[in-house]
Amino acid sequence: MRESFLSFAPPDLGEEEIAEVVDTLRSDWITTGPKVQRFEADFAAYVGAESAAALSSCTAALHLGLLVAGVRSGDIVVSTPMTFSSSIHVIEHLGATPVLVDVEPDTLNIDPAAVERALGDAGGKAKAVLPVHLHGHPADLEPILDSARRHHAAVIEDAAHSLPARYRGRLIGEPDPLWDDVPNLVAFSFYATKNLTTAEGGMLTGPRKMIDEARVWGLHGMSRDAHKRYESGGSWRYDVLVPGFKYNMTDIQAAIGIHQLRRLEAMQARRRQIVSCYDEALAELDAMELPRPRPDVEPAWHIYAIRLHLDRLRIGRAEFIERLAKLNIGTSVHFIPVHLMTYYRERYGYKPDDFPVANSQFERLVSLPLSPRMSDQDVADVIEAVREVARAALR
Repeated sequence: MRESFLSFAPPDLGEEEIAEVVDTLRSDWITTGPKVQRFEADFAAYVGAESAAALSSCTAALHLGLLVAGVRSGDIVVSTPMTFSSSIHVIEHLGATPVLVDVEPDTLNIDPAAVERALGDAGGKAKAVLPVHLHGHPADLEPILDSARRHHAAVIEDAAHSLPARYRGRLIGEPDPLWDDVPNLVAFSFYATKNLTTAEGGMLTGPRKMIDEARVWGLHGMSRDAHKRYESGGSWRYDVLVPGFKYNMTDIQAAIGIHQLRRLEAMQARRRQIVSCYDEALAELDAMELPRPRPDVEPAWHIYAIRLHLDRLRIGRAEFIERLAKLNIGTSVHFIPVHLMTYYRERYGYKPDDFPVANSQFERLVSLPLSPRMSDQDVADVIEAVREVARAALR
């Protein structure tokens, strides 16, 4: 057994990020300024988006994405219960109603057929669809965009897990010209555990006009940010155009992101190596099902989520996780479905079996450690521990 505890997903930060942060701290500008602008431009170029706005979180990006797509009080937004709760909170924040639909059993992403039914049932009140690319595996976007087009709805993608995933050859965040008549924005997360981190932070990408509007909403609704007012030749005058929010990213955060983006391909290569090791070493175990990507996608591999065959085990998931922890292996579960949370359960009267696929598959999920910081020995320790616990628990 390893001597120290292996954290589930430690960040991978290098000397370049540290040096850039120090340079920022020694500069005249530490909040939203030139490095945020540089990070936005670099990120938009990387994913192939027309424009990008750096924000304080993916939650902020989702909120603003829905807002600039025209979602308002009384509207309906179709989404999934299999996500972190903030994806659905932002719908509530706008006074809109989240209409949840079940997920596909293989990817656990939102079911496009269920999206189509929900949009039809909404009778024109549905203003948007919010699909989540769960664990970094892209949702099936083409039928979702097709449904959105026919029902005059926007598509706001929750890509918190999916940088740099590809769907049918295109990076998530890169627009498809076939769907350029569908308002489509994409929200990314740079939280500490993500494939690219700025400690906290997010990005919203999409058409320039919509991103420019989101940027105004994201900084108090002001016509000028502080950098434009205080830089050489700037003016102290500004106007307030809308009752905005405080959602801006700082230059300190962007300093980290600039170099994380440069290192992203190398970090992804290491993630894929770890995934290959897991696939090869754990495939023989009867106790679990391994993640299997669809052939038309390239996952970001943010999460490596196994699914336990509980009918073959003498223990439940909680004890499985506890036994791994005793072997100094940290794990997690992604996610507890939203409809099981007290607020949503009480507000909408949800029952666990209202979404049978999401509910049954959640009971089986365990996320294994996955970070480019992991050494070969770390990977071997995870494999050894999972094998030991799984074999001992078989009926």
